[in-house]
Amino acid sequence: MNSKINVGVAGFGYWGPNLVRNLSNLSGCHLQTVCDLSEDRLRHMQRLYPEVEGITDYDSMLQNGKLDAVVIATSVRFHHEMAKKSLMAGKHTFIEKPMARSLAECQELVDLAQSKGLVLMVGHTFLYSSPVRKIKQIVDSGDIGELRYISSRRLNLGLFQKDINVTWDLAPHDISIILYIMGEYPRSVNCQGNAHVTPGIEDITNMSMSFESGRFATVQSSWLDPRKVREMTFVGTKRMVVYDDVQPLEKIRIYDTRVERPPHYDTFAEFHYSYHYGDQYIPYVKQEEPLKVECQHFLDCIRDGKKPLSNGQQGLELVSILEAATKSLGEGGQAITLHATSSPVASAAKGRRSSSGKDNGKPVSSRVTA
Repeated sequence: MNSKINVGVAGFGYWGPNLVRNLSNLSGCHLQTVCDLSEDRLRHMQRLYPEVEGITDYDSMLQNGKLDAVVIATSVRFHHEMAKKSLMAGKHTFIEKPMARSLAECQELVDLAQSKGLVLMVGHTFLYSSPVRKIKQIVDSGDIGELRYISSRRLNLGLFQKDINVTWDLAPHDISIILYIMGEYPRSVNCQGNAHVTPGIEDITNMSMSFESGRFATVQSSWLDPRKVREMTFVGTKRMVVYDDVQPLEKIRIYDTRVERPPHYDTFAEFHYSYHYGDQYIPYVKQEEPLKVECQHFLDCIRDGKKPLSNGQQGLELVSILEAATKSLGEGGQAITLHATSSPVASAAKGRRSSSGKDNGKPVSSRVTA
């Protein structure tokens, strides 16, 4: 492979321009081609990047023998077909989240990438965010004690989608962070919501995930809120962490706050909860664009033959959770059990558990699957 990796981007609509901007500025990347059905969008792209080829025919782009990798930033309904064509053409492939529309589609792409020895990566951008990585470090260090639960809110007004509901649109960010921090796959998922604007497409949902360890996570997603909210709370036995991604600088606050119950008591009158209120502190977090880090990671994995942090298998696992949430929505919020056989994450977690049912001191998420 040449010193620079030749990359083509499919989709220059909402998110594609951000990928193009970052890829064009990376020294190890030669952004060769951008493909979009809109000639107006391509003319706009070429005014910004006159050295980049613009093309409307995706198949023609794939036929270019010099192209090493393809980045897919189109609507979800096109992800599977376009990624399959890219892998069949021998191109390393990056797919924006969610990976595809179904577990079956994801499995086909994972198997195809493995059979051809190609990198398959999914755009779970927040795993490359400095604040999220800092929170992972804080949780794994034991600084907040034992993690009890995570709650997440991702709310805004729009952007309404035509082919997926708000859970499929917004929740992948939160789910990917939760799985990364928890280090385990959920045992069950339940989800409730309503479609207020477009019939059949929920614009507000509340999802909960239960884990074998006894921990719990909730995800609230909305296209119908007057404020932009990007907030997660991580509650430990010693301290609590709030991650507010809307804040420009001070995104993480650690609260020396906890609740303790008495170790022993003889009568109800002696039973008193102890509420501890301590200081707040804001850890230093390096400022860098997560998407730039993610794009560089994709190039590094191609060059070094490494498996991505957000690889195809993890994309598959996340889509299996979204499928379960969709099924739960259709059944009035009933809990949907996720079987260990559907997820290598679950199998790995189960293998690391002792007979007491607890992890043997190591975060499951430290391993990277194919």
